[in-house]
Amino acid sequence: MQGDFLQETYEGGLKGVVRRRVEEFLSRQGLRYDKGIQYTVVLYDRQGEVAAIGSLEKNVLKCIAVDEKWRGEGLTATVVSTLRSQAFQQNQQHLFLFTKPHNKQMFLEFGFYEISRTEDILLMENKRDGIDSFVASLARGQGSQGAVVANCNPFTLGHQYLIEQAAKACDTLHLFVLSEDASLFPADVRMELVKKGTAHLPNVLVHPTSDYLISSATFPTYFLKEEQIEKGAGGQLDLVVFGQHFAPALDIRCRFVGQEPFSPITALYNKQMQEILPRFGIQVVEIPRKEEGGAAISASRVRALLVEGKLDEVRALVPDTTWEFLQSPVGQDIARKAGESR
Repeated sequence: MQGDFLQETYEGGLKGVVRRRVEEFLSRQGLRYDKGIQYTVVLYDRQGEVAAIGSLEKNVLKCIAVDEKWRGEGLTATVVSTLRSQAFQQNQQHLFLFTKPHNKQMFLEFGFYEISRTEDILLMENKRDGIDSFVASLARGQGSQGAVVANCNPFTLGHQYLIEQAAKACDTLHLFVLSEDASLFPADVRMELVKKGTAHLPNVLVHPTSDYLISSATFPTYFLKEEQIEKGAGGQLDLVVFGQHFAPALDIRCRFVGQEPFSPITALYNKQMQEILPRFGIQVVEIPRKEEGGAAISASRVRALLVEGKLDEVRALVPDTTWEFLQSPVGQDIARKAGESR
């Protein structure tokens, strides 16, 4: 039956009639098209109707669906094989896949292994024990263990205050800095700023997250309906990953988080944290934000000032180490790019 289908591939985000047809097809399958998609394969039947589809965003396979009347014809295998080949051509060897839990067995046969799941979402990867091997590579601490997960885009006095308060409350603080390179400040810069900004805290261990914690590239909203997104279903999965893999391996019993007065998404994530992490024996401690000029210090506030070209006002919001970086050629280039984005 494979010869009865026409395969078309599309680079970048879909547009026009093709996008409309794909969105309608996915909607019938209970899925949704993600704006971050970079590559799509579509199989058409002899009548020109969409029979199967799959997409790729960086190293994440998503939006994989087959029309009900064509299931059992091997179309999923064709879609996955095409997406995997495209990812490998882009030098993406470590692949992730979001699907619904009832699809687990099918994707096991394609070489993907379960990481974690919620009632609605199953996260898989193409490395057996990949996440456990990654967590095993992280430095261990002693005594009571706590954790902070942050983007630090860039590292501010607000971040520093949160980490200092958390470090006082436990013997070892594991500080996870998001690894995804999709922020104004690149991942390597953010990691370096965090290390320098916490160098005075001997009980803080700074770790990358790889692809395993909060990542917009792997946030699975593409197959969630609006009401599920509003409930924070994607955040639930992220917290389950932390509770199932990171916390037990590092003996983390407490996670610290700053109060969130600005971002509704982050505020919802914090609420989910309070509900989910205690199930894994993890206490959640919310710390009030440090303020400057009567307003909470945040990285978004710093970025907004950079966009407006108000570098002098940034000085009161960042530690010396971040300020020194902003005076460097690389830092000035980032500030200039921020200003050009207006």
